[in-house]
Amino acid sequence: MTRIDGRAPDELRKIIIHPNYLTHPLSSVLIECGDTRVICAVSIESKVPPWMKAQKLPGGWLTCEYGMLPASTHERMKRESSSGKQGGRTMEIQRLIGRSLRAAVDLNLLGENTVSIDCDVINADGGTRTASVTGAAVALNLACRCAASRDMFADYPIKENVAGISVGIVGGVPMLDLCYAEDSIAEVDMNVIMTESGKLVEVQGTAEGTPFSRRQLNELIDLAEHGLKQIFQKQNALADAVARGITSL
Repeated sequence: MTRIDGRAPDELRKIIIHPNYLTHPLSSVLIECGDTRVICAVSIESKVPPWMKAQKLPGGWLTCEYGMLPASTHERMKRESSSGKQGGRTMEIQRLIGRSLRAAVDLNLLGENTVSIDCDVINADGGTRTASVTGAAVALNLACRCAASRDMFADYPIKENVAGISVGIVGGVPMLDLCYAEDSIAEVDMNVIMTESGKLVEVQGTAEGTPFSRRQLNELIDLAEHGLKQIFQKQNALADAVARGITSL
């Protein structure tokens, strides 16, 4: 089966990450995964949530907010702020991103600080949540390397990289990194979040119509791991590039 953009079934879309994309946050990136583009920004506050204070929990906290610009999709989306509340999808995705990043961080090393990560989709073509996880991990890495965070944290808090990728079955063929047109017709749609050491943080898989087998599940996770290994290489190469003053990779 020929894919819409001509890629092989096991081929990622082109990924470009622009570090220090915004002026004001502690760190930021613009991540491009094909035509999906997400701005991820990191800020740090010298306090922890009230519930942590009340429970006298040690360390700090990491949280995330996710949103999509009205013009990021084919048809203009209504701003959620105009309705006075976030939608269920938005809340589910930002919780996913937060869980994913907390899996890669030693919260005890954050001190009494809260790390906030904002992920804003400016153009959507499938895989916005997985691109957000991948880009947020890079932005967090950059933030933890800067002088300001080194003064706030007891030690470097990141345990390992984390990233996400979508996989699915389209026309009976397992495929990596689905664009929107593929995702919208997929028989199986799955998002996989994994650490660089190969541990799973989250697997979200859904069949449309016909259920899928355990064999197919294993095949899709293997396919996701194949793509994620390439993404981890990209994340590590970017960290080295930033140290050398390169502005995108």
